[in-house]
Amino acid sequence: MFGGGGMNPRKMKQMMKQMGIDVEELDAERVVIETADGDDLVFDGAQVTKMDAQGQETYQIVGSPDEVADAGASGGAAAVEGGDEPALDDADDADAGDDGIPEEDVKLVAQQAGVSKEAAREALEAANGEPARAISDLQ
Repeated sequence: MFGGGGMNPRKMKQMMKQMGIDVEELDAERVVIETADGDDLVFDGAQVTKMDAQGQETYQIVGSPDEVADAGASGGAAAVEGGDEPALDDADDADAGDDGIPEEDVKLVAQQAGVSKEAAREALEAANGEPARAISDLQ
C-alpha cells in the first residue's frame, strides 16, 4: 500500500507537492564523494535528484561509482559551501601540457591503471580529460 510501488508518477509528484516536498532533477555530469579513507567515489553520468522537504535538502544519486584513489576534486568543499574559490587551483593550469590536460591527472591515470604516462595521456584525450573515465577505459 505504501511506498508507491504501483502508483502513477504524476500522482506521486502531486501528493509530494501537497505535503510540501519539492523534487527537482539536477543535470549533473559528474558527482565526486571524497571519503576519509582516500578512496573517492566518482559517479559519471549519474541521475541526481534534489528533494526539499520543509527546508531540509536531500540529494539522491543513482548510478554506479568508480573507486579512485584521489578524484582530484580538492577545493570542491568551498564550492559546495558556497565559497567564492574556484574548484581548481590556477596552479593546475600551469601544470597542464600542450593538450590542456594537467600533469597531475596524467600521473593519477597512469598510477591507477598501471600504464605509462603516454598511454594515460592518450586515454585522457579520448575521455575528454575525465580521469575516472580514462581509468575505466584502460581497465
